[in-house]
Amino acid sequence: MTESSDKRKAIVVLPAAGNGRISSPALRRWLARGNLERVAESRSLLHRILAELGAELPSGGLAAVRLWGQTGDRPDAWVAAADPIHLEPELDRLRLYTLTQDELPVPELRRLVDHLQATLGGSAAGFMRVDRFCYLTAEAPLATSNHPPQSVDRRIPTGYLPGGAGCGSHRRLLSEIEMALHDHPVNAEREAEGRAVINSLWIWGGGHAPQAVDGALPPLYADDPLLRGHWRAQRSEEAAWPGSIAGCFEAGAGAVVAVVPDRRPLEPSLDELKGLLAARRIDVLVMLFADDLRATMTRLRAIRFWRRDNDCLRAGEIQ
Repeated sequence: MTESSDKRKAIVVLPAAGNGRISSPALRRWLARGNLERVAESRSLLHRILAELGAELPSGGLAAVRLWGQTGDRPDAWVAAADPIHLEPELDRLRLYTLTQDELPVPELRRLVDHLQATLGGSAAGFMRVDRFCYLTAEAPLATSNHPPQSVDRRIPTGYLPGGAGCGSHRRLLSEIEMALHDHPVNAEREAEGRAVINSLWIWGGGHAPQAVDGALPPLYADDPLLRGHWRAQRSEEAAWPGSIAGCFEAGAGAVVAVVPDRRPLEPSLDELKGLLAARRIDVLVMLFADDLRATMTRLRAIRFWRRDNDCLRAGEIQ
């Protein structure tokens, strides 16, 4: 970590702050006393957190790391993530949309993955599902994107696709996947119900899992399998979300990384953080919101009562 190790630094990932989610005037004033900025970079959550810690970024194999986080066992095979997406056609291009867990029930995902394995899988490569995630395994490495689909959400995906010698095989694979999904009954059902069809997969993070090392990362509390897999690869303490932010600090003082689930209301989490900072359970608080807002708060900043507004918090700034 780049900051002094004796500080109780909390890095907390929070749901999006837009669309009126912060309606409390008191919380808006409190946030305005900190340092707020909008980060426009398309980086994964893992990269955002590691950058805050000043920790080394992984060079590849993120899909295998995510699988490690799901199963608890380090995979030996070459693995790529194959995440279902919706591509929406525009005038002369396509725009990528990710799907939440609620938008793609497990029974539908199971049918789609089984169909892809039956039509495209073979001895050299295959599709598999692990809970709510889909993977592609292969005997020989394939070109894949370096970006998870969440980093490309609502963007034009062209610039995020792999380049170089392997890009042709990547595009051919995507074409085969899209043809296999086109007339599948799951998509017919989704279209009839007015839901976005699953018309492609985003193939990313291909590689082998790294060997475990002693990374000495601060304790992690999260349900995100990619984060938990990376912490396991670093032989660092990790656990599932305990149900509250306060629960992340019960083990004692020191740095903490906590990822609040998207389904949790935002304002109660902000109230908890405000109280922990006032009670001196936290020295430095970094809040990473899902809609690219970043806020840094300390106890000294929290008492800057003359700061009552911020451009990032004004009406129309948070979308």
